[in-house]
Amino acid sequence: MKAKSIKGKSPVEIQSALEISMADGFKPTLAIVFLSVSQDRKAICKLLDNNGIAIFGATTSGEFIDEETEKGSAVMLLLDIKKEYFQIYLDGYPKKNYRETSRSIAQKAITKFTKPAFLISGSHMETDAEQLLFGFEDIVGKEVNVYGGMASDDYTFTEQFVFTNTKESNQGIIALLLDEEKVKIKGKATCGWKAVGTEKTVTKSEGNHVFTVDNIPVLDITAKYGGLQNVSPDNAGLLLEIAANLPLQLQREKGDPVMRPGLVVDWNDRSFYCSGSVPQGAKVRFSIPPDFDVMEKVIKGAEELKATEMPDADALIVFSCAGRILAFGPMMNMEIEGLKKVWNVPMAGMFSNAELARATGGNLEMHNLTTCCVALKEK
Repeated sequence: MKAKSIKGKSPVEIQSALEISMADGFKPTLAIVFLSVSQDRKAICKLLDNNGIAIFGATTSGEFIDEETEKGSAVMLLLDIKKEYFQIYLDGYPKKNYRETSRSIAQKAITKFTKPAFLISGSHMETDAEQLLFGFEDIVGKEVNVYGGMASDDYTFTEQFVFTNTKESNQGIIALLLDEEKVKIKGKATCGWKAVGTEKTVTKSEGNHVFTVDNIPVLDITAKYGGLQNVSPDNAGLLLEIAANLPLQLQREKGDPVMRPGLVVDWNDRSFYCSGSVPQGAKVRFSIPPDFDVMEKVIKGAEELKATEMPDADALIVFSCAGRILAFGPMMNMEIEGLKKVWNVPMAGMFSNAELARATGGNLEMHNLTTCCVALKEK
């Protein structure tokens, strides 16, 4: 499988970059597209569609193909993978039937390939992304490889999109189905946010909707812990502050905790929705952002993946939490550059609202404030 990465600030720039990439006879069949909501998605999709290129797309809060992060742009990883090795599905879940939706996609997948694997992205802030993962496990089994990230929207926390050639959804999932007997896919998620304070108990929750912690509305206890001011709908920066700097850490009996930041506030009862399930009765702690040494941890995680499971790769896809670049700023380039050097192959990445991958203990999980790198290799 041959791969190339391109980027541009407009459909015209993307067209030029695409033409240059194909000048040597390269004929991509698939494009992994990450772009800003400010970009003309339909024009870019039409351009790729006219060239016979299938699209797996998601909107972002920043995108990159090398160590230089972009804003308001479009980036893509172009692959010349055989068309019989993959399939793209896009389906909505307006009734919040997340698990049933991914189960339906998985049912179709097992009729096409004996060993299916998936790259996925979902849209809408209230989505319980972990339920999407469970749907694939229900049908394919616990060992299914599923990786991805949730679509974002330039930190506006309003409307995100997943899209393919002629369809898009602001409340749905896009899935790239791969034949794992033909294409090897391996990934790893690495976090590093540090827990502080004592354990607290989730006293009321439903799925990913958290109402109270220690019998206090979750928004109020978060504001008290973080010393937040102007905790009202008028504060445009409140959601970003909660999601990036004051996430809950869901404690577990075995393995590392997983991050559960609040993404959508219900002002009627001062509850909020997280991007993954938070069971009633679960223990949580608050967090503080990590030191810069966590970037070294991410790079070492990728190096371990190369050493143990993926010695060679044709292409690399990176889903990094939008909160990480807020925490690290320009230093984030060091992490991206380090990841690129591990396999030294064409790469495309996005800053996402949540990350989906295997982590501690090998379980499929929804993460936040995490970097997930996914390597592809045609067998």
